[in-house]
Amino acid sequence: MSNEPSPPAPALESRRKIFADSPAKVAIIGGGLAGLAAGTALAESGFQVTIFERRPYLGGRASSYQHPGTGEIVDNCQHVLLGCCTNLVRFYERLGVQDKIRWYDQLTFLEPGGRASILKPSRLPAPFHMAPAFLRAACLNLADKLAIAFAMMMLIPKSPRDKGKSFLSWLREHHQTERAIERFWKTVLVSALNEDLDRVSVPYAAQVIRESFLKSAAAGRIGVPSVPLTELYGVAGEYIQARCGEVRVRASVDSFQPQADGVRLFAGGSEMIFDFVVSAVPFDALSKILPQTSDAEPLRNALARFETSPITGIHLWFDRPITDLDHAVLLDRTIQWMFHKSKLLGKSADTPGSYIELVVSASKSVINKSRAEITDIAVRELREFFPQANNATLVKSTVIKEVHATYSPLPGADGYRPSPQTIWPRVFLAGDWTATGWPATMEGAVRSGYAAAQCVTLASRPEAPKFVVDDLPSSGLMKLFE
Repeated sequence: MSNEPSPPAPALESRRKIFADSPAKVAIIGGGLAGLAAGTALAESGFQVTIFERRPYLGGRASSYQHPGTGEIVDNCQHVLLGCCTNLVRFYERLGVQDKIRWYDQLTFLEPGGRASILKPSRLPAPFHMAPAFLRAACLNLADKLAIAFAMMMLIPKSPRDKGKSFLSWLREHHQTERAIERFWKTVLVSALNEDLDRVSVPYAAQVIRESFLKSAAAGRIGVPSVPLTELYGVAGEYIQARCGEVRVRASVDSFQPQADGVRLFAGGSEMIFDFVVSAVPFDALSKILPQTSDAEPLRNALARFETSPITGIHLWFDRPITDLDHAVLLDRTIQWMFHKSKLLGKSADTPGSYIELVVSASKSVINKSRAEITDIAVRELREFFPQANNATLVKSTVIKEVHATYSPLPGADGYRPSPQTIWPRVFLAGDWTATGWPATMEGAVRSGYAAAQCVTLASRPEAPKFVVDDLPSSGLMKLFE
């Protein structure tokens, strides 16, 4: 799926001459990853950028803050990337923070009781580089492995088209065992897409599997930030300010009004005029600030079709170490992933205790429970996976719920995901929910920001650099299917 913006209409040529003599002013509504990607790309290209962010910090859902109840710096939710996230990696390189990502070549699947299965690439060419690890995986029996291999073979040539069916239906049509669904497909895809398999589009599920397990060993590498998220993305604000831009936090935009020669922006009782506006807020927030005009109705109607899925992060501090693992996938329980934050953040070995973050994606089963109930479930289940936790005392804890964490990649969702261009020539859209060709990921957010920046640049200059980075090429035998 391509998100390359189309060439501008001839009517924009006259505007380009105006912008050639002075930098165009661009307002970016939203300081999450999409807005920061657009802002850094445009600031680097000589535009005068102003970021408006309603929160007191940048990063949006990928942010961290000092939790008032614990006094600790906590991430809003743990974020993970893959080697195939070429635009996100380029974003890190642009900011000079690429060394803040810790990369891993293997993934540990843990069963209750602590038995581990390790998935890591071999020297075999793609798509067979993961086959030896699958054969050794103790968490799956032979029937499970044969079923998974059969489905993988169906996904090797290309991703299936969206025919309105869920990926769970696709799996059942391809004879997957219940254990294969629960311990492999569900484990991988619910974490990656933040939605249940019966609500996931077939192409996006297939995309995750192809990138993670089939395309190449490099594409499936796992990257985990080694610093709090705000420390990672706050640099973007400094980057923009160093290039004559402005970052306004605690600054909510109330509405905007497109005009022939600019865009009128209303924020905090003030009225400003910009040459261009990039809206990089969630779809529900965008719906609230759209112009109250008939030409906005088609976009507003499309936004109303989106649904969301929650995610829950459980932060636990113990008085002693409970595992040597940096992270692990947890099978057959409510909690799905463990991140050993003490190790990931490089805490000194002399520092007593252990800081663990647990993640429950698509957390509909717990989102309405109290934080105390969720903590009790998490600690009880954690002790099933890590026997050392039975001797550890929980010192403090907190639970962070994101009720509307991501949009749901439902079957047919591509039919209403909007492109960066709007009916207004000076207004563009960014956000992981736009038509990026990717699900709701950090990579999708950054791609959307770069695509919107490309649109702004094409609308004001006869030539524009390409911001969106090409996909990671396939390796081995997968080259035959590019």
